[in-house]
Amino acid sequence: MRVALVAGLDGRHRRISWTGGIGRVAAAVLLGMGLVCGLPWTASKAHAAETAWVAGPNSAARLIAAGVRGDGAALRAGVELRLDPGWKTFWRYPGDAGLPPRFDFARSTNVRSVEVGWPAPRRFETGGGVAIGYGGAVVFPLTIHPQDPARPAILAVDVSYAVCGTVCVPAEASLSLPVSPQVKVAAAAGAGGLLAAHDARVPRPVALGADAGLAITRLAVDRSAKPWRVRVDARAAPQAELFVEGPTADWALPVPGAGVPAADGTLRFEFELDGVPAGVDPAGARLTFTLVSGEGAIETTAPLD
Repeated sequence: MRVALVAGLDGRHRRISWTGGIGRVAAAVLLGMGLVCGLPWTASKAHAAETAWVAGPNSAARLIAAGVRGDGAALRAGVELRLDPGWKTFWRYPGDAGLPPRFDFARSTNVRSVEVGWPAPRRFETGGGVAIGYGGAVVFPLTIHPQDPARPAILAVDVSYAVCGTVCVPAEASLSLPVSPQVKVAAAAGAGGLLAAHDARVPRPVALGADAGLAITRLAVDRSAKPWRVRVDARAAPQAELFVEGPTADWALPVPGAGVPAADGTLRFEFELDGVPAGVDPAGARLTFTLVSGEGAIETTAPLD
């Protein structure tokens, strides 16, 4: 789902804030800080489709652009993170320990808002639990809405992220790049190809109980258990993974274990409803379920009825 997280020019996220998961980061050891700078923009008839790589601890970051979206209503770009072998970074909900990336677009020019897409993550076993994120490299697709589409725009982003190996190290990068409909990038190569590949990895929205394809077919809650126990049935391959988020950033739900094949042919996940904020009644709360399989990834939002 491309609007998994919408960031305004002040960097504030409407659905998941930077504070998400902070209470569970005790297992991470934060060492050092990467200091980097972006690339200035100068007027030119031809603009680069990407910035240079900016080095961080055990990682590097750059900004790539791919011109106008197919419907002509918005511009396309992406933040690419490249990680050293054995190192990882985090998804918007990091799991038991970690920090999600933060994107601040406040320095941009002629940019009204930016939508950040989150490619499907994977789970990583850690000494203190389970983390959710990416290894190797990842591109976060960006959909940019200019204030005035007739004028040039400069996308500037300050990225804060963490990279983890045996320890976790915070990193920062400040990047900027002109974005306009005049930037033409081949759809199957370069920046366009990278964005297309990672766009395909962003979970698509699917309603609870969808009757075909990859889907979450049923949600059940055992309220007699303390804490409540949630069962999720999915139509998915046995290797599929499930990630669950609460309605606000102060929910810290556990990462479900591996799914177990059920008699009806579905894959069954179960988890305790632990990590509900103090004083909050979970009845009716809308949770977001992200199901990741070799056949794709989906996102379903449903209430705890």
